[in-house]
Amino acid sequence: MTRLVVVGAGITGLTAAYDWHRARPDDEVVVLEAGDRVGGKLGRVELAGTWYDTGAEAVLARVPHAVQLMTELGLTQLAPGTTSASVVLPSGRYPLPPGTLLGVPTSADGLDGLLSPAGVARVRAEGSLQPLQFGADRSVGDLLRERLGDEVVDRLVEPLLGGVYAGQADRLSLTATMPALAAQLPHHGTVLAAAAAARDAGARSREAAAGTPEGPVFVTLPEGVGSLPGALAGALPAGSVRLGTPAHTLTRTAAGFELAVGPRHEVLEANAVVVTAPAGKAARLLADVAPGAVDPLQGIPYASMAVVAMAFRAQPLAAGSGLLVPPVTGRLVKGVTISSQKWPHLGGGPGGDGLLRVRSSVGRYLEEHHLQRPDDELTAAVVAEVVDLLGLTDPVPVETHLVRWGGGLPQYLVGHVDRVAAVRTAVAAVPGLAVAGAALDGVGVPACIASARRAVAGLVATLT
Repeated sequence: MTRLVVVGAGITGLTAAYDWHRARPDDEVVVLEAGDRVGGKLGRVELAGTWYDTGAEAVLARVPHAVQLMTELGLTQLAPGTTSASVVLPSGRYPLPPGTLLGVPTSADGLDGLLSPAGVARVRAEGSLQPLQFGADRSVGDLLRERLGDEVVDRLVEPLLGGVYAGQADRLSLTATMPALAAQLPHHGTVLAAAAAARDAGARSREAAAGTPEGPVFVTLPEGVGSLPGALAGALPAGSVRLGTPAHTLTRTAAGFELAVGPRHEVLEANAVVVTAPAGKAARLLADVAPGAVDPLQGIPYASMAVVAMAFRAQPLAAGSGLLVPPVTGRLVKGVTISSQKWPHLGGGPGGDGLLRVRSSVGRYLEEHHLQRPDDELTAAVVAEVVDLLGLTDPVPVETHLVRWGGGLPQYLVGHVDRVAAVRTAVAAVPGLAVAGAALDGVGVPACIASARRAVAGLVATLT
């Protein structure tokens, strides 16, 4: 019998364990989790009697990884009632233009109002600039400010990147955070043309994979995306997941590996190991077996953030799935998701209880001072901004929950792709060892699932 040890019971670690068990059902699988629950950053709370996500509240349906896994597990997937979001600016509110790539436009059409007349003219004038030369990695903000102007970054790209990465456009790597755009830039003379080509290439790949590019962009689960980790854990043999059991050290042996685990540093032997812990913990764990991975992993910082979930009594509200709030507004919150309109089962549709459920997030990289206040004070500040942004006439919430994600989101700074390549090179030199997770190839649920499946497929192939 072979024993696989997975470090971390987030979505990546649980997917790795699940895939290994399906491929090699006679092997033993052990998942080590330092915390007291599975799921990592996929969390949920009971908000006014209904399960409600405080981590990711949707997964991309137009890439296959998450929806395939949900289908394998027999989980019902729900489509949103609306995905129409608006951008909040000091001058008003404007619909998010369709067809952008994380806020990067494909033309100047539809930008009037959202950008000033001068800002629209700046975008339109990109074709008159010297042809774009894209080689070494650059920050998103650096390239886009140069080619399309400050307003595109500050009003469109910044709120979207802030929501996905809790990061700043002027620090985040374009190659790592917008790989589809980066792949097209060397072949086109303008950002607009490259963005259009990336959009079209994405539609073609979806059509090839699924038969059609149509269908919902996002899906969720009836009891929240946060129910997915529990379903994965339930598909493993009983006792596979060990909660409250951190991995302290990892060493190489003639037969494979030894880990010191748990409060008593129990020795656990393994034939194969998949490390899915955050970058800092992974670096400490790999120090003896893959020292070349340590420095690049330590070069991946993390941002902290918080999510406030709120339930209000039913009241009139403008249509739409939510609001994006860029830093130029000077507001505390980064955005508001109107869940009861986006997902009808959460209040506004058939089977709902009629309550208005919303969530709002706070915190960006290097702006953690916004989070350094007591829970009740931070919650009150967020509720007040949400009430103002939505124009609520009945402003007292029925119930609130504050969830803090300390060090929750890895930052893909300039050079991130090279750092990940260095990590993988160091780990690949150690037979039976793999790394996966949000610190590497993407922070979204589908990206984490794909990362886990890639790691397990490689290890299973070597054993076979």
